[in-house]
Amino acid sequence: MKTNNSTVKFMTQLALLIAVEIVMKLIGLGMVPIGPLKASFLTVPVAIGGIVMGPLAGAILGCVFGLISFYDALTGASVMTGTFLSISPVHTFILCIVMRTIMGFLVGLIASGLKKVMKSNLRYFIAAISAPLLNTALFMGYICLAFYNTDYVQALVTSLGATNPLMFIILLVGFQGLVEAIACCIVGGICSKGVDVVVNK
Repeated sequence: MKTNNSTVKFMTQLALLIAVEIVMKLIGLGMVPIGPLKASFLTVPVAIGGIVMGPLAGAILGCVFGLISFYDALTGASVMTGTFLSISPVHTFILCIVMRTIMGFLVGLIASGLKKVMKSNLRYFIAAISAPLLNTALFMGYICLAFYNTDYVQALVTSLGATNPLMFIILLVGFQGLVEAIACCIVGGICSKGVDVVVNK
């Protein structure tokens, strides 16, 4: 009976966070265009799920984030991923969905590890900021791996004046990455702490 209750509780919490992701997307708060990229605030519910519910929830929420991103590629809502889709659908699928799933899973692992070694509330904020940092590292890293030599990316490289892939990532992400990291760290950390207290009462 206890196992069934735990499963229902997990599924209910997961469904609520998935709903939050979808609503954020629908009202325009999920991905905000900044230059050729979109600031991805959908890392916030992924972080909350990974921190409070563990790696499996983080992976599922990351996958939902990825499906939303892939939908933007299919519809042309994202110029960058839409262009990548026309170049390689398989690599675009991995970029949008697989990388975000891995990101969510890793956030859950980081949160679980921090819980074992830290008692202070700082662990919530460290785990929360790992979501946008991992998202940027995995997403941009895969772009460099799969699409760096394409005409589209090389045009961006030239316009930014980047001399290597690392410089390209830094120059392209820039302000957007900073905004994502700060927002997810603050909002994700505070919400995760609050949800964790309520859930474990």
